[in-house]
Amino acid sequence: MIDAAIEALVRGEFILLYDFDNRERETDFAIRSDAVTPAHIRQMRKDGGGLICTAVHPEAATRLGLPFAHDLLRDCGIVERDGEIPYDRKNHSSFSLWVNHRETYTGITDRDRALTVTAVAGEVERSLNGGGHNFAAHFRSPGHVALLRAADRLLDERRGQTELSIALAVMANVTPAVTICEMLDDETGFALSKEDAMDYAQRHGLVFVEGQDVLDRWESPGVGKR
Repeated sequence: MIDAAIEALVRGEFILLYDFDNRERETDFAIRSDAVTPAHIRQMRKDGGGLICTAVHPEAATRLGLPFAHDLLRDCGIVERDGEIPYDRKNHSSFSLWVNHRETYTGITDRDRALTVTAVAGEVERSLNGGGHNFAAHFRSPGHVALLRAADRLLDERRGQTELSIALAVMANVTPAVTICEMLDDETGFALSKEDAMDYAQRHGLVFVEGQDVLDRWESPGVGKR
């Protein structure tokens, strides 16, 4: 299934990415950010219902000057305390900035968010390929797209959806910016169960992949780690 997930990512298709039974127990829509269209944003907000975020490779985040929100808010007194996140007691969250592209209007429409997401992917690609970049020239904050900064050592350091999706992008050799959105249950308001997410994947012709499959491939000999 991991090969099918990588192939779908290369094609610019959604995959459904489940983390771990002992972590969030959530399934996210995941798609390479440079392929996102307004229709993809619409499907995530209607069929996912969680927060639409864009995960960024740590090296690109450093080059683009994208900090962890945790560090920015340290002096405000409201930042999460060490060990406070129940599913990830060793690490703080991966949230960075919330941005809109400067050419958007409100920033929240499907079109505006798709523009912001694809433009972020363009900046990530340029930054990693040695091109010039000026993030502030193209984006403003606060905005409506949450950026996530993956841990520096990816799955060797943290095993959230942020790191899982970026590890998949690295293995797929695509621009390591991936847009994700949690799938919620309309009846209970909680995360959609793994079984229901798998059923959704089957009905819509999508690949469902588990975090353990991603981790196993990541840790296998000979896998390139950007």
